[in-house]
Amino acid sequence: MSAKQIELPSAIGVRDLAQKMGISPIDAIKKLMSNGVMASINQTIDFDTAAIVAAEFGFDAVPEKQEVEEKKEVGEVPLWRQKIAGEKEADLLPRPPVVTILGHVDHGKTSLLDAIRKTNVAAGEAGGITQHIGAYQVEREGRLITFLDTPGHAAFTAMRARGAQGADIVVLVVAADDGVMPQTREAIAHAKAARVPIIVALNKIDKPNANPDRVKNQLAELELVPDEWGGNTIVVPVSAKQKMGIDDLLASILLVADSSDIRANPNGKVIGSVIEAELDKAKGVVATLLVQNGTLKNGQVVVAGTAYGRLKAMFDYRGKPVAKAGPSMPVSVLGLSDVPAAGDLFEVVENERTAREIVLKRQEAQKAQVASAKMSLEDLFARFKSGEVKELRLIIKADVQGSLEPIIKEINELGKNSQEIAIKILYAETGNIGENDVMLASASKAILIGFNVQAEVSARRLAEAEGVSIRLYDIIYRLTEDIEKALKGMLQPEFVEKRIGKAHVLAVFPISKVGKVAGCRVVEGEARRNSKVRLFRGGDIVYEGEVASLKHEKEDVREVRAGMECGVGLKNFHDIVVGDILEFYTLEKTG
Repeated sequence: MSAKQIELPSAIGVRDLAQKMGISPIDAIKKLMSNGVMASINQTIDFDTAAIVAAEFGFDAVPEKQEVEEKKEVGEVPLWRQKIAGEKEADLLPRPPVVTILGHVDHGKTSLLDAIRKTNVAAGEAGGITQHIGAYQVEREGRLITFLDTPGHAAFTAMRARGAQGADIVVLVVAADDGVMPQTREAIAHAKAARVPIIVALNKIDKPNANPDRVKNQLAELELVPDEWGGNTIVVPVSAKQKMGIDDLLASILLVADSSDIRANPNGKVIGSVIEAELDKAKGVVATLLVQNGTLKNGQVVVAGTAYGRLKAMFDYRGKPVAKAGPSMPVSVLGLSDVPAAGDLFEVVENERTAREIVLKRQEAQKAQVASAKMSLEDLFARFKSGEVKELRLIIKADVQGSLEPIIKEINELGKNSQEIAIKILYAETGNIGENDVMLASASKAILIGFNVQAEVSARRLAEAEGVSIRLYDIIYRLTEDIEKALKGMLQPEFVEKRIGKAHVLAVFPISKVGKVAGCRVVEGEARRNSKVRLFRGGDIVYEGEVASLKHEKEDVREVRAGMECGVGLKNFHDIVVGDILEFYTLEKTG
């Protein structure tokens, strides 16, 4: 390569282009302006425009060599795909693509699903939809498409976290008048972690303030370069409200499906995943199953997670009874012994005795699973040495954008300097750590890092159940120092929380020389005098510290168990009100 030759991708930010050429971004912007292109420092431009600017500075721009498709690491391939891999190639036949719709709240996910559903009804669907079962099928050009009508990326990721393939294709809904929002970025992170092709539905295109080009720029900055700009992402303008572009979207889904290896053996082993399940007072357990290989038949014995049973009845998405369901067909079934979790894999077994044995083994395995599955910074280096991990995956949540940028920069620098373990930031956003963050971390075997933020109570509990490591920091250099030590195998064991009890504040007593004491009832576990404590008010953490005193009927005690009342004093804190919740926990060393 000559000194003046420069490799450029199909789309590049102005700042990055300037860095590649070793010039000031201001000079690059001036050249763009002189060529009639008004661009800011953070704007993305296509290859042709970048090549013109490069030529002005004496560079010969050539397209960047496409990386050979990344090989999937062990554990990245969904379990059901691994099982299908055992099928003979000649037996695999094309099956309908399974599509899930993700996107920011209020960008029109539900409206788009309704528009697709009604289009199908207008095309001759008798009676319409009589029963909501979390999935439905539409027909286009004589071919079926299965849509997962789930509540967004939480359910999509829950399926992946449990080994199922949530979908073959993701349709990302972005409002043309609003653009890329935090939940849009989150949805992209979930889809990329699942390695699922993304089609963008540019919704609300009929609105007078719609700005498609601005949205396409934002998407390109997130590595979703529109195909019209030389990228690989199909962007379809639609209006769910006006029913515009729906046919184009369905055609694009089939186009992507044709270029993907979406096949199954209808006569092979019956496996699939649970979309949703509930306990109905009249019918018992009702589960929606998505068949992914083989043909499910009424009367067969099914094991789904730790639930099992002989199928008593099966219904399609219209609520009509069916005797069998082939690959990519969603069905509502009756007959399971228990309510399986969304995302659990199911399979057909010979008889109920075999099913019971499988469930018993799974229940025993689950007890040991969390400890062994947990990915923490402490054991990172040991796992690398044993060949278990090749990269450190991180999800970062910070209080403000101003904190996020230097953290990402510092971590990326550490990644460049690490010769052995690569660092990959899957998702970075502002805000407290929530359940969606934990599900993404669980599905991707990532570590959650928070800076100046809190982890929501529900997120902490889910992290404990899923074996996800959450680390919170308030100083940037300590955060980066811990990651650097982990990469070198020098990080000391951390202290992890163990929740021991919960109490409700029923009354508040002012006591002279002491301050306010909370009169509580312990509702879970126990309250301990030597424990740490958090005070919650309306879901927010108001205080985090230590128990100063613990009394039961005026006596100082070490612990008070569930069902009993007690007086709790908090160290250096007296702003206690009736209705507050106290959560008691201890810190235990890992490793």
